[in-house]
Amino acid sequence: MLPHRFPFDAAPAAFAAAVFVIAALAADAAGHVAAAQAHLEAEYTATLAGLPIGHGAWVIEIAEDQYSAAATGSTSGLLRIFTGARGSGTTRGSFNGEQTMSASYAATIDYDRSKIDDVRMALVGGNVKDFSADPPLYPHPERIPVSDADRRGVVDPLSSAISRVGGNGDPVSPQACGRKAAVFDGRVRYDLRSEFKRIEMVKAERGYQGPAVVCAVYFEPISGYVPDRAVIKYLVALRDAEVWLVPISGTRVLVPFRFAMPTPLGLGVLQATQFVAAPQAARPSVSAKTQ
Repeated sequence: MLPHRFPFDAAPAAFAAAVFVIAALAADAAGHVAAAQAHLEAEYTATLAGLPIGHGAWVIEIAEDQYSAAATGSTSGLLRIFTGARGSGTTRGSFNGEQTMSASYAATIDYDRSKIDDVRMALVGGNVKDFSADPPLYPHPERIPVSDADRRGVVDPLSSAISRVGGNGDPVSPQACGRKAAVFDGRVRYDLRSEFKRIEMVKAERGYQGPAVVCAVYFEPISGYVPDRAVIKYLVALRDAEVWLVPISGTRVLVPFRFAMPTPLGLGVLQATQFVAAPQAARPSVSAKTQ
């Protein structure tokens, strides 16, 4: 539930990537975007089999063809008995039509200061130009290696949860699904594919109420993983994961409102309790002020 995976073998990053992260936002997220077209503040709770296990929120700034987001999250409830993990993540990039193009990504998990997990990436045109992952994946004879080609044409896990719908019609439509995101999280390369299922009405305790497009989400590992791992087999076979997407006001950008995935321990749910989005007037540029 924290960015971007569970144990250090990395494959279950799919849970966070399929939906983004439970997050509480870093205060300077807006600093990455000069003139905000829209601003989102959202808070989430995470439950497993109905029991609380995490909470957080995130903020996204949209400025025409650019976006930025910053997030942190932490475990809570019964899960905190086993791990006091806290995490943070940031991303920024641009839109190329309906596609997100990551420019930078950073994610850190602090396991009660007993173990730190840190990933950083710089991308240009969808291609990873520089990255670091500490600790690295441990050697395993059956692990499928990540090739240079696997790090081209990809997005980071946070950016994979941000999508823009083209056209002039209602963005809450089947068009929001039917996508495939090629994701690289710094260690594992995988695809996330979505398909339209239905339209539902949702209501946050504060903020958004209205339609959500519900997409089925499917996970396909590409490289960086060990094929015979039980969690990999489970995620590949999974057909009941769903993400509920709603729009950021003033844009055609949709992000998750809810994510649900069955697990061997019960249904895992990430649910927005607050989803407040508002359009914002663009600030004048320096040249405009001079004129």
